[in-house]
Amino acid sequence: SMLRIHLKKTKSTRQTLEEHGLLDDFLKKHPYNLGTKYFPGLQNTFASEPMQNYLDIEYIGTISIGTPPQQFTVIFDTGSSNLWVPSVYCSSAACSDHHKFNPQQSSTFHATSQTLSITYGTGSMTGFLGYDTVQVGSIQVTNQIFGLSQTEPGSFLYYSPFDGILGLAYPSLSSSGATPVFDNMMSEGLVSQDLFSVFLSSDDQKGSFVMFGGIDDTYFTGNLNWVPVSVEYYWEITLDSITFNGQTIACSGGCQAIIDTGTSLLAGPPNDIAKIQKLISSQDSSGQAIQIHPIFELLFQFQSYCTSGFENMFFHSDLWTLGDIFIRQYYCVFDRANNQIGLAPVAK
Repeated sequence: SMLRIHLKKTKSTRQTLEEHGLLDDFLKKHPYNLGTKYFPGLQNTFASEPMQNYLDIEYIGTISIGTPPQQFTVIFDTGSSNLWVPSVYCSSAACSDHHKFNPQQSSTFHATSQTLSITYGTGSMTGFLGYDTVQVGSIQVTNQIFGLSQTEPGSFLYYSPFDGILGLAYPSLSSSGATPVFDNMMSEGLVSQDLFSVFLSSDDQKGSFVMFGGIDDTYFTGNLNWVPVSVEYYWEITLDSITFNGQTIACSGGCQAIIDTGTSLLAGPPNDIAKIQKLISSQDSSGQAIQIHPIFELLFQFQSYCTSGFENMFFHSDLWTLGDIFIRQYYCVFDRANNQIGLAPVAK
């Protein structure tokens, strides 16, 4: 079976904080830093995932958990592997204005004594793990392990348009060894192919979606270009080089990159980013094509950004992150059967 989950484009947390006049204060307290999501060495104990990554996130979808179903809006995040939602056991302010899961109202819920702790740049989420039926559109995943939050400190989650996160990366990245949702979909035989695909629209009208078990070729032109996954942890691939007007400007001799729907921009090593910023600002700012890998390029339209679409990454300095700004230009297929990513330019 194939299933399309429609993602709605909402106001981002950044916009909401800005409207409440809280953005400057928030950014002072929590310097914008994508790097902690990829902090090396912490993975064995917990996946470190800063919520600042989600400041600009606008694409969220709906799932439900339990019997009868309780609804939640989540980010479908290819840069993490855990599913978690707020619970009735959480007294943090952030839980007060979001949907909370009540296990007592679900006849299919099973608790565990295992804890879950995910550290964010702005604080952390702690809670415990339980099992229940998770409904993603028409797909019903039974015995899905997920996190029920008990604390969500900090003001950030309070303003976020989503309740929780549904991670779509590899099981090796999952905190507390919790089996990711898509792994259960595959092992329970719920998808016709062991892959999912993502389309993020740049305009508000055309529907963005994540499609489990299938590929919709009406959304792209030409053929999918397949790139092997180099490390089965994030959706990580090897880039040959990054070129601008035919000149290699970064990543000479190759580098690693991840394709991450849970990051809005594009992140990379500070020196490389600085070089790119400088090159772009000295050119006509209406739109610049940067070649990332021989088969795809990234066209930047800079007027719509008060900051450029690039971010420094301080920790995992050799890792580039291709976020939504990149994904919006490609139809992306995440193929677990063959551990590869398929990319084709979206149909204009």
